[in-house]
Amino acid sequence: SPFFAEWGWIDGRTIVKGSAASAMDNITFRNFALPVMALALYGMGYIARMTRASMAEVMTAQYIRTARLKGVKFSTIVFKHALRNSLNPVITAISGWFASLLAGAVFVEYIFGWKGLGKEIVESLNQLDIPVVMGAVLVIAFLFIIINIVVDFIYEYLDPRIKTT
Repeated sequence: SPFFAEWGWIDGRTIVKGSAASAMDNITFRNFALPVMALALYGMGYIARMTRASMAEVMTAQYIRTARLKGVKFSTIVFKHALRNSLNPVITAISGWFASLLAGAVFVEYIFGWKGLGKEIVESLNQLDIPVVMGAVLVIAFLFIIINIVVDFIYEYLDPRIKTT
């Protein structure tokens, strides 16, 4: 595409300029495009499907029909009433996606040659360095617990009937 060449994203026959090693030296869009796409595309499609299915179910509810009959603007109905009530399953899907994102980051770091926790885990597994693997798994488990706690507070914000104690 000539647009990508004009914008400087394409260099010859390569899809995106830059390499895995250059991402460690220079933080640019070009160096992070492929790894971010590798991590995010699956989750984005899944979350979009979940949001659509949840919104389709909520939009058929009686209170939505009543609001439309009262003459409330459609955008107000969608954003104030329907979206807020349909986000609980979506938030659950997002929290599950974070778990796969943490696991996928290990592989993406190793494949793209980034120096990070994922590459350290794989190298430690190859060298049978069990204490390093245990520490890295502990850090990832701690991150996952923090994400689940944040998701619980988001549930409480979205639906006041849910109480966290």
